[in-house]
Amino acid sequence: MSRRPPAGLGRSCPVPDGPDQPLDVTTVLDTGQLRVNDVTCRVAAGSGEVDAAGHLAVVLVRAGLFTRVVDGASHVLDASQAYAINPGDEQRYDHTHSHGDVSTSIRIAPELVAVVRRDQERLPAVPWSTSPYADLEHRRLLAAARAGEDADLLHELTLGLLAAVLAQHDARPPAPGRPGTVRARRALVASVREAVAADPRLGLEDLAAEHAVSPFHLSRSFRAATGHTLSRHRTRLRVRAALERLGAGEQSLSRLAADTGFADQSHLNRAVRAETGHTPGDLRRALGRTS
Repeated sequence: MSRRPPAGLGRSCPVPDGPDQPLDVTTVLDTGQLRVNDVTCRVAAGSGEVDAAGHLAVVLVRAGLFTRVVDGASHVLDASQAYAINPGDEQRYDHTHSHGDVSTSIRIAPELVAVVRRDQERLPAVPWSTSPYADLEHRRLLAAARAGEDADLLHELTLGLLAAVLAQHDARPPAPGRPGTVRARRALVASVREAVAADPRLGLEDLAAEHAVSPFHLSRSFRAATGHTLSRHRTRLRVRAALERLGAGEQSLSRLAADTGFADQSHLNRAVRAETGHTPGDLRRALGRTS
């Protein structure tokens, strides 16, 4: 893996001169057609500057929460989602919190897009949820890179991950309802996802009261917009936070359970196994740092 300067990533985490740059980028793989970057953004809350994207990329969010405003549309992004960048996108990244965020950016050569996306020349314009399977494949790619696996294996893992993530987007049914209703639902769900990211302890009743809607309306709207329940979303975020910690070398499962909001280690074990098909102990060995 190699370090590269952050210029040209399409992530407008402001980058000042000097040693305290808030954008940390490690290149995991660069084949010419694919460049995989591990990106950590540490920036104070506030709005970024508008820039014009000059490349194609799929970005998988691993931790944190931020808003991407592209061509006038605002999208709240958290660790359950992926989004795409297309050349010419007028984009801005806003941070509600000062906690920072972590993502994996996969830059794609134009000629490769048609291969991984069924003859289409552009990537999806709207973010989408990633499946537990795709998220686990994502973590395995990063673990293989940290373990120093050869570039051919990393290349194959990246292509498989791209295919899985993009196939999931293309299989989604269109959102039902009138345009105004769909916009209102998206705004409600985006606000709720921000609230849950800020405080995962908030329950359905709390969130409904905070947003002046009934629990039934919130539950129905959330499921229609995301394809899963609010409870499943909260658990999925906690599991992905746990996977991020395991990938960083966390050894204590009891501490991990407490830090990520699970009742105890048994609760962590059940949730991780339900999401990934593997136990935290298995994933600690598979994803943990080797040095």
